[in-house]
Amino acid sequence: MQAERVTWWDGVRPYVERGPLAVFFMGISSGLAFTMIGATLTTRLKQDGLNKSTITAFSLAFLVYNLKPLWAWMVDGVRLPVIGRLGQRVSWILLAGVLVIAAVTNLALVDPKSAISYTATAAILVGFAGATYDIVIDAYRIETLEPYQMGVGSGMTQYGWKIGSVAAGSLALAVAARSNWHVAYLACLVFAVPAMIVALVRGEPKRHREPTSRRTTSEMIASIAGPFQEFFRRHGAFVILLFILVHKIGDTLGQQALRLMLDDLKFTNDEIALYDVGVGFWAFWVGLFIGGVLYSRLGLKRSVLISLVLMAVSNASFALLAGAGHSNLGLAGAMAFENAASGIGGVTVIAYFSALCDLRFTAAQYALISAGASVVGRVLTATTTGRLVDAMGYVDFYWLTTAAAVPGVLLFWWMSASGLVDRSIGSAGVAGEGDVRDGD
Repeated sequence: MQAERVTWWDGVRPYVERGPLAVFFMGISSGLAFTMIGATLTTRLKQDGLNKSTITAFSLAFLVYNLKPLWAWMVDGVRLPVIGRLGQRVSWILLAGVLVIAAVTNLALVDPKSAISYTATAAILVGFAGATYDIVIDAYRIETLEPYQMGVGSGMTQYGWKIGSVAAGSLALAVAARSNWHVAYLACLVFAVPAMIVALVRGEPKRHREPTSRRTTSEMIASIAGPFQEFFRRHGAFVILLFILVHKIGDTLGQQALRLMLDDLKFTNDEIALYDVGVGFWAFWVGLFIGGVLYSRLGLKRSVLISLVLMAVSNASFALLAGAGHSNLGLAGAMAFENAASGIGGVTVIAYFSALCDLRFTAAQYALISAGASVVGRVLTATTTGRLVDAMGYVDFYWLTTAAAVPGVLLFWWMSASGLVDRSIGSAGVAGEGDVRDGD
């Protein structure tokens, strides 16, 4: 039997299908709020003269993202008045987008030097709005994509997220250097809009559980508890949750201290924009493409394991940069490797996490998974990063983050070898066309 010939178009076609293209543009909007309270706010506070411990404490604003399972059930089950007739996902995307625009505007107008507590409150509000936006965008993505599109769709989401975050971060740096941070933040509001446009144009994705306008107390409790009961009844659920909790500790710790290190190494805003943002951007794109190839050729389990190893090793590149000092070549190399590794993981790991969901509880379960994926690292970041850097120096700190990534690698290897990964897949990974376990 003659093998079917594979052409270049067969490799490109999945990326230009309607579902992956839709989640690409939604990813652009998803990255805005995170960027505004992440590296961009870190740079703003550092340039306003705040100390390291105060700056890293602002990462507590990210903990709002880890609390999103507390209200994610509303996105699944509460129909909004008036605009709810547009559809459950569409209406919530419009509401969350408006909340992000309002919250970022509020943060733009504060002055950290004279009102640090108000700045902290404004950052938390941005985190709440951004977390809500992420909840509904993630649900829209998972319910739009077929199982065979999970890898490509995860990559396209990350393409969009990276474009949105890099473009917003670069625009903020450039505008702040030529005007001020207030104008810089306001200029970035445009990135909140693409997801709302896509939702209005494309409409509601396939629904697997319709919300109701009124609920009794018992029904309300069931709607909140149901998504979590279903997840934790699965075989090995607590092992899966442990992996979700620990796999990204090293990466989260390292990223929060990165802008502090670059500032202490005397890199200018323009150098950061070129090497951190610019080189990193293109390396991330390459990583996403490689991740897609690995996922399609090696299957879910092997591609995830490879990406976890690469993400662990990438932290070591920052230890080498810290030892080398102010080196543009070193910064370019470190950012290229780290972003390529993150891109690969952005396809493989997110595809696995998406496939874990039960389509009856998409928003709530993915909120639980994505929140758990960073909560430990964020708590450690907020409480220890500044002190660890001061006590250890950047070189030893980044070697520590490299070691912190090893347990996640070993745990996933065991999960794969024992068959737990295959048994953990939810209906999002098998219902419809294809099966995410194919190819393993």
